Amino acid sequence: MVRKKITLITGANGEVGHGLIRALHAMPGALPIVVLDLRGMDEAILPLVDTSITGDILDTDLLDNLMSEYEIDTIYHLAALLSTHSEFRPEAAHRVNVQGTINLLHVAIEQAAWRDEAVRFLFPGSVAAYGMPDLATKHRAAPVPEDDYLHPITMYGCNKLYDEHLGRYYMHHYRQLAARPHSTGIDFRCVRFPGLISATTMPAGGTSDYAPEMLHAAAQGQPYACFVRPDTIMPFLAMPDGIQALLALAAAPRTALTRCVYNVTGFSLTAGEIAARVQQDFPAAQITFAPQPGRQTIVDSWPARLDDSAARRDWGWQPRYDAETAFRDYLIPTIRQQYAPR
Repeated sequence: MVRKKITLITGANGEVGHGLIRALHAMPGALPIVVLDLRGMDEAILPLVDTSITGDILDTDLLDNLMSEYEIDTIYHLAALLSTHSEFRPEAAHRVNVQGTINLLHVAIEQAAWRDEAVRFLFPGSVAAYGMPDLATKHRAAPVPEDDYLHPITMYGCNKLYDEHLGRYYMHHYRQLAARPHSTGIDFRCVRFPGLISATTMPAGGTSDYAPEMLHAAAQGQPYACFVRPDTIMPFLAMPDGIQALLALAAAPRTALTRCVYNVTGFSLTAGEIAARVQQDFPAAQITFAPQPGRQTIVDSWPARLDDSAARRDWGWQPRYDAETAFRDYLIPTIRQQYAPR
C-alpha cells in the first residue's frame, strides 16, 4: 500500500494552528495537511485541510493508526494545555504537554525509520520557559538569549523547557547505549515565542492574553479589566510573524542551524502602552487595571526583551511588524473588519 505523504498538525484548532493551515495551504506544492485536535475543526478551516481527526494526542492507538495510514513528512506539534489553565490543572498539563510530546516524538522516530528519511518536528516554545529572579533584574537585564534565566515558575513553562530538552535528546542521544547507536531521524526545531497577538482568533488561556483581549474587547465595545499592572512589560509578536517564523525555520537547511531552540521577538510594550494604543483607535474603549496577584507574578517572571540574534544569523529571521506597524497595518484594520456590522 502506498501511503500518502502529509504534513501533520496537532492542536490545529488554536490560534497558531489556524494561521499555519492558511499559510501552508497557500504554498505552491504544499503537501496535504492532516490535522488532529480534541475539538472538531472550525467550518471555515475545513476546506483547507485534507483530513480532520478529532482525538487526543495521549491516545496511542489513534497515533498508531495515523502512522500506518500516512507517511508523515513534517510534524507541527502545537497541541498543549496553555499557561493559565495549566496552573489550575498542573498534573493534567504535565500529561498533555510532556507525555503528549513524547508520543509525537515517538511517531517521528517510527516514521523516519519506515521511510529512511528524517522527519522535521516543529515545536512552539514559549517565553514561559524563562524565570527572572526579581523585577529589578528583569528591568536591568539586556535582551535575554536562549540559555539564560531558565528557571520557570509555572507548570507550562517547566513543560515547555523540558520538551525542548526532550527534542534535543531524541534528535541526538536517543538509544545512545544501544549496540549500534544511530540517528533517530528526528529533525527537531523549536521557535521560542514571546506573547502572540492575533487579530483573527480570540485568546484561549495564555497568561500574555491581556494584550489581544484588550483589543478584541475594545472592538466589540465591551469594558475590559486588565489583569496586570500598567507598567508590566514583556515581549510580543504579531501572529503573522509567528506563523512566518515557524515556516522559515522549517524551511532552513539543517546545516545552517547551530542550535535546536531559537528565540524570536517583535517588540516589547507595557500594558499601559498597549492600552493607550488601543484607546487611540477606539476612543470609547473602557480599559481599567485590576491586577491578579498570581498572573501578575507570572508575567513579572518573564523577560522584558528577548535576544533573537541567533535566529537572525542562522536562518534569516526578520519580523515584518514592529510595535507601530503591528497596530497600524495588522491589528487595528483586521479587528475593525472582523467586528464591522454585516
